[in-house]
Amino acid sequence: MTESLSTNGAAPVKTGSRVRMSAAQRREQLIAIGRQLFAERGFDATSIEEVASRAKVSKPVVYEHFGGKEGLYAVVVDREVRALLDRITNALTAGHPRELLEQAALALLDYIESETDGFRVLVRESPLMSATGNFSSVLNDVAHQVEHILGAEFKTRGYDPKLAELYSQALVGMVALTGRWWLEVRKPRKDTVATHLVNLAWNGLSHLEAKPALLTRQTK
Repeated sequence: MTESLSTNGAAPVKTGSRVRMSAAQRREQLIAIGRQLFAERGFDATSIEEVASRAKVSKPVVYEHFGGKEGLYAVVVDREVRALLDRITNALTAGHPRELLEQAALALLDYIESETDGFRVLVRESPLMSATGNFSSVLNDVAHQVEHILGAEFKTRGYDPKLAELYSQALVGMVALTGRWWLEVRKPRKDTVATHLVNLAWNGLSHLEAKPALLTRQTK
C-alpha cells in the first residue's frame, strides 16, 4: 500500500506489509477519498462503508475523524469553497473592469479544469448544505466584489448605482452557468470560452441603456 497524502511531510510508517499513518495523514486520506466519491456519486449515493473500503480501514475510523458522512462532506465542501473563493479573489488584480472580468472568468475556468472533482462536489445539490455553505456562497461572495466595481462604474456613467447588485449577480451567474456547461463538454478551449463570455458581458455593459424598458410591456 502506498500513501502520499500528508499534512506534516512525515512518511507513513511501514509495519510488515501494512502502512501505519499518523492521525493527520489518515484524515487527509479520508478527505481525498470522500472528495472523489462525492464528486462521482453525490452525497446521497456515497456511503461510509465505501469510504472506509477505499481507505482500507474500518468504519469506526471514519466516524472517529468526522462523526459520520455529514461531517466528512462538510469538511470537503468547506475546503472547496475556500479554495475557489481564494483563487478568484487572488486573480482580481487588474484596475480596468474589463480585465477584472477576464481574470474572474479565467480563474473559474482554471479551477474547473484543474480541480474537476472539487467543482463537481460544489455544484451538486445536497439537502444538508444551505445557501451559505456551497457553490452559491462562493458566487455570492464573488458577486459582492463585482458589485463594488460595477457601482463605481455606474456612478461614472450616470446609471443608478443601486442596480449594481442586480448586474453583478447576473454577470457572475452567467459565467458560473457557462462553467458548469463547459465542465461536461470541455470545448471550445478555455481561453476561447473566457473570451466570448467577456465579449458578451463587456460589450453589453458598454452599451447599456440608462432607462431600459421591455418592448412587450410598453403601453400601446
